[in-house]
Amino acid sequence: MRQPRLAPLFAITALFVILLAPAAEVRAQSPARSETIEVDVQAQARPFPHYWEQVFGSGRAILSLRESYRQDLRAVKQITDMKYVRFHAIFQDEVGIYDEDASGKPLYNFSYVDQIYDGLLENGVRPFIELSFMPRKLAAREVLHSFWYKQNVAPPKSWDRWEELIYEFTKHLVERYGIEEVAQWYFEVWNEPNIDFWAGEPKEATYYKLYERAARAIKRVSPRLRVGGPATAQAAWVDRFIRYCVENNVPFDFVSTHVYANDTSKDVFGTQEKIPRTQMVCRAARKVHDQVKASARPDVPIHWSEYNASYMNESHVTDSVFMGAWLADTIRQCDGLVETLAYWTFSDVFEEQGVVKQPFYGGFGLIAAGGLPKPSFNAFKLLHRLGDKRIPVKSDSALVTRRADGTWAIAVWNLFQPEESGNMKEVTLRLKGLAGRRRVLIHRLDAEHGSLLHAYEAMGKPRYPTQKQIQELRKAAELPPPQSRSLSGGKLTLKLPPHGLALIEIR
Repeated sequence: MRQPRLAPLFAITALFVILLAPAAEVRAQSPARSETIEVDVQAQARPFPHYWEQVFGSGRAILSLRESYRQDLRAVKQITDMKYVRFHAIFQDEVGIYDEDASGKPLYNFSYVDQIYDGLLENGVRPFIELSFMPRKLAAREVLHSFWYKQNVAPPKSWDRWEELIYEFTKHLVERYGIEEVAQWYFEVWNEPNIDFWAGEPKEATYYKLYERAARAIKRVSPRLRVGGPATAQAAWVDRFIRYCVENNVPFDFVSTHVYANDTSKDVFGTQEKIPRTQMVCRAARKVHDQVKASARPDVPIHWSEYNASYMNESHVTDSVFMGAWLADTIRQCDGLVETLAYWTFSDVFEEQGVVKQPFYGGFGLIAAGGLPKPSFNAFKLLHRLGDKRIPVKSDSALVTRRADGTWAIAVWNLFQPEESGNMKEVTLRLKGLAGRRRVLIHRLDAEHGSLLHAYEAMGKPRYPTQKQIQELRKAAELPPPQSRSLSGGKLTLKLPPHGLALIEIR
């Protein structure tokens, strides 16, 4: 992930919101919007794999030993089809993998590694392993990143010892868990080497050396193991990474990269255009998809191993009800462009900027400190209910799907930029070819449904909620029971408040 610019950032963000407020108020006074969405239930459906809920990011490796982390992991696993977790810093010195004896001979200790991966597997998820960062005694020099835990981002002092570390680490995993299990994992080399997470010079050439040594070591353990990269920020290097690997016969089984919705067009596309937060992620996904299709490996899987609506601590974005409509629209736009889209992160058990100081500070997680589900948590819960077949519709604010049991699951939303107040929207669904009388369930997520933010504000926004307050907030965060209606003639009308998301089930 990108490093948030801390104190200046908060001031700039607050000023930005204040400056936009009058304009938002003017927009809110304009008439309510309306949209009619025509659905042909006999139209050809296509597969709709739930690519957005397969992989989630999280804080660094050592945090996974905490019970609070594992509680949040179980909570997210319960509401999604979560299969993998990715985190930084499995080689951080606090994990204790690498040391050297008095003569400089490498020593390996996998005690904490075993506890970390045992914990994931016991909770029903597998690791999407990020091979980072450099152990202090293996580093060529000390280059400490600005994150609170001060990881070393320097190249190794010995490329042979780097390769040996990867080989011994991978061999240990196969010996402990078996090749049938570990062959289902992913090994991703490093994190965002194109920015300040890698101090090799020149960055790209030294990263390819880092990658090649790691990939060959992994394949020495077993050719069945999956390895990939370049795990870049801002959708960078993917086409050149593929070219390098193909030309030099370097193994790779997937490509990976990252983007955040507030990345700039200059950083992602090299242009000066203004790309809104609601379009950046999938514009970047289209760029990489097209690069891969034009490459020598057009069918290699594409994993977006980090994304979110913001790489900064913007509470009005990642803590807010905006996330429901934004997630639904992102899923709509990115469908067919990626293998997986890994939300960063599933939990605010997270310390990149230090120990969490209050529950709602613009953290990246679906669950705030204290086990408090955010609106984004409920968005994933609702979107999990979508079917595995998608029906095309002419709308940029709807997903029409069908489940295996014949239930129609339709998501509709009312998306605005997070700084905008927005307007009410009336949505009418016309389902052509849906005969007979049907039962309809309407699940809602908005400021009044499935959000604890009003309750938190009413408490005075306590920095350290009491146990009683935590229980009250968890209750306020629960999605209410769905509204039950009947459908006759294939027509359904409902109103959505600004940033509202509705999941409609027709049986």
